[in-house]
Amino acid sequence: MLKRALSMIWNSEKGNANKILDYERWSKSQLIERIRELESHEQPQEAENEPKPKAVSSKPENRPKQFDFGKHSKRFIAIKFAYLGWNYSGLSFQYEPTPLPTVEEEILKALEKAKLIPAVDPLSCDLSRCGRTDRGVSAMNQVMSLTVRSNLAPEEQDSTSNDGRELPYLAILNSLLPPDIRVTAVCLHPPPDFNARFSCLYRHYRYFFRPHDLDVELMSKAAKKYEGVHDFRNFCKIDGSKQITNYKREILSADVLPYNDELYMLELKGTAFLWHQVRCMAAVLFLVGQKHESIDVIDELLNVDKYPSKPNFEMANDIPLVLFDCAYPSMEWITPDKLSDKAPGKILKENAKVTELALDYQLKAHIARTMERMFVIDPSTIKAGNGGYINVGDGKGRNFKKYVPLERREVGESFDVVNKRYRQKKKRKVKA
Repeated sequence: MLKRALSMIWNSEKGNANKILDYERWSKSQLIERIRELESHEQPQEAENEPKPKAVSSKPENRPKQFDFGKHSKRFIAIKFAYLGWNYSGLSFQYEPTPLPTVEEEILKALEKAKLIPAVDPLSCDLSRCGRTDRGVSAMNQVMSLTVRSNLAPEEQDSTSNDGRELPYLAILNSLLPPDIRVTAVCLHPPPDFNARFSCLYRHYRYFFRPHDLDVELMSKAAKKYEGVHDFRNFCKIDGSKQITNYKREILSADVLPYNDELYMLELKGTAFLWHQVRCMAAVLFLVGQKHESIDVIDELLNVDKYPSKPNFEMANDIPLVLFDCAYPSMEWITPDKLSDKAPGKILKENAKVTELALDYQLKAHIARTMERMFVIDPSTIKAGNGGYINVGDGKGRNFKKYVPLERREVGESFDVVNKRYRQKKKRKVKA
């Protein structure tokens, strides 16, 4: 400190040695005071127009108040929504990180941002959904039921005459969601004990495909074999965490139909479906349509005495699959057209988001198809040499040198083995 003081004093008063000698006799506190005096003289004056730094307030910063859900009513509702699945890691919310967000994660974020639910967590709002869809799979009429904040007192919620005073859930959510997720309807008065999963009468799926190199008439006949109640263990992926032991499901209808000039679709209606069931059913139909397998292979795979566990085959691609509809008992749905007279500007704005998105994909698809017509040779006109390919609905297929029939392929583990291994793994985690 003394050295610093002498240095500053020498620079400011050099040439006056006697004065410096006097400073050497000063106390530490006197020197510090002199340094401060000299430093204040060295500071340049502030420009007239330069803003002065704000004084630091000793008061704590004002933080936004926590929203008190206890001061507001709640109500149980159902919502219909549609989504394009290729930008998401499936429908269901995951507590672990996912490569892409899930559809439910986006919806829960919008609900939480609007202060309709207290947290981005399905447990915070008793959420139930009609059916899970995998990564890449889309839906046009998915349904969820949940509890949300209400603008009405509990005694006012039962009367439909008060619906006009309720929060505009549909408009609120669509204003916060990305354009590839849209809420299409809201039901303010679900039936008693309604549950989006267990109240569903049937699920309606569509799987779109090009008919190139496929015998669609043969596929249509083969699809009819899926109808009825069957054990579909050989048309799904076994999930030990669910501990499923009953793989019987009812398919109400199964058809292969033309969709437009370029596409066909496998149309399935069933009371419930197993994990990856539709994609496995489509994959086997493609094998039949390409005549790699006979039409009887479906009967054989449905015979669990012959096939107690699934032979290894690749399921169909995820992108062409759409959960097209979910059927429920009669319910009163509030749709955008019923709100158009109340908020025409908002409705038109939301319409524009979807129209813009659809046009963007349409134009890109048209340009890609133009390039395809110029470059790609129809695979059905190419003579296969010592090999071929398997159609899995993605446009690429899977090449093979020699096709191995399903009856000669290795089979996977039975559900008993998978379930037992999962239980043992869970016990080890508990002990650890």
